[in-house]
Amino acid sequence: MELPQSYHDAVKTAIERMDINSEKRNILVAHQFVTGAGRCDSEDISVGGIDNVDAEVFDAFDYVALGHLHSPQFVKRETIRYCGTPLKYSFSEANQEKAVVVVECKEKGQILLHTVPLTPLHDMRKIRGTYLEVTARSFYEGTNTDDYVQITLTDEEDVPDGLQKLRIIYPNLMQLVYDNARTKQNHMIEMADRIRQKSETEIFAEFYELQNNQPMSQEQLAFVRQLMEENQ
Repeated sequence: MELPQSYHDAVKTAIERMDINSEKRNILVAHQFVTGAGRCDSEDISVGGIDNVDAEVFDAFDYVALGHLHSPQFVKRETIRYCGTPLKYSFSEANQEKAVVVVECKEKGQILLHTVPLTPLHDMRKIRGTYLEVTARSFYEGTNTDDYVQITLTDEEDVPDGLQKLRIIYPNLMQLVYDNARTKQNHMIEMADRIRQKSETEIFAEFYELQNNQPMSQEQLAFVRQLMEENQ
């Protein structure tokens, strides 16, 4: 028997060896990253996408309950689904609507889904503006100032003791950052330094993932490496 050549092949082989009765309802629970799913900053990523599998390996299942990703979403079909985490774990998740997915299995091939929203005691939010703007009563009045917040100040000059001053209004302020000419220049320098530390293949792979919302496969990476070597 030929050995699997990739992680995808290994998972596919394992599923093919399962004793699945296609006439019955089949549900799979898996902690797995499926190619094409969207990720956020608070999730670990394996280099090169080596832990990816294509959604087609789950064709035998009526419903696939996936874990690993924090963002609620489905992949390829609505019955291959990440319910997402019950809470927001980083500010990259601030705009997500967390919920519990309720799955109702009817006759074979009929799956009913609905979501129950989860409302935390304290939300996680991003706030942006000048110091005078975000401290104006008209700005925060009527909002839950006890939420966990990230504040981005656009003032060109740093506010002395800004963190402590802002916590008088926003007691659960978790992160204070600046977005101005100085920080943008620093960001450009940092980006240039990071690029210099990466290989051409790594840079190409990052660009590919940015454009396609999915990492390159091992075959694609090998092809790119070969092209890079041939053109050196």
